[in-house]
Amino acid sequence: MLPTSNPSETPDSSAPAISVVVPVRNEAPNVAPLVAEIAAALAGTPHEIIYVDDGSTDATAESVRALGTVRLLRHASSCGQSAAIVTGIRAARAPWIATLDGDGQNDPADIPRAWARARAEGMDTLVAGWRTTRKDTATKRVTSRIANRIRAKLLGDATPDTGCGLKVFPRELFLTLPPFDHMHRFLPALVLRAGGRVVSEPVGHRPRTRGVSNYGTLDRLAVGVVDLLGMMWLQRRWKRPRLLPDDPASP
Repeated sequence: MLPTSNPSETPDSSAPAISVVVPVRNEAPNVAPLVAEIAAALAGTPHEIIYVDDGSTDATAESVRALGTVRLLRHASSCGQSAAIVTGIRAARAPWIATLDGDGQNDPADIPRAWARARAEGMDTLVAGWRTTRKDTATKRVTSRIANRIRAKLLGDATPDTGCGLKVFPRELFLTLPPFDHMHRFLPALVLRAGGRVVSEPVGHRPRTRGVSNYGTLDRLAVGVVDLLGMMWLQRRWKRPRLLPDDPASP
């Protein structure tokens, strides 16, 4: 069931208005620069930054602890990006969630604009970032473009860039969705299937300048095909009841 309360206001003035959830694995060099950018983008706004370390084998956790201003959650072993996102959102204290990748390629300066649009669109809406000018390798751009077209045709999610890590949405909306491995790739389709709405917001994209990618193109492709088939199955099996008006005779 979709959320029915407006999360624009938090009843507790000391609580954050927005939680920024960053799933990471072996991103130690990117922690401090990215956190500084997030803090600058949300200066003056009550917020919290949650890093979910998905079984890193480098100094990612130590880098987060050294800052002293970031909530750190750790998986004992790597469970995947989707599991890290779920962990962070379940632990979040704010009614609004922003997610972004931990490699520094998403620009935190885009969060306020995406959040403003999310509040304007309503509590049933996910704002998906749209990297109109990607700074990836040619191979990655081409494969991503093909994958987006195939996915959009088969799932009907009408989202040009579902793979963008920067998204903003109400926490309650996310918690209505069924969690599963790699669900982050299909958030727009899941929200639509649950009866919500999805809008795309153009955002910046930057080249990776520190660290290395934890995923290869072939790995993404192989997993993506299996996940796409699974998502198509879920769409067919997931029934959304249509509620009738309350019975006036009910107590």
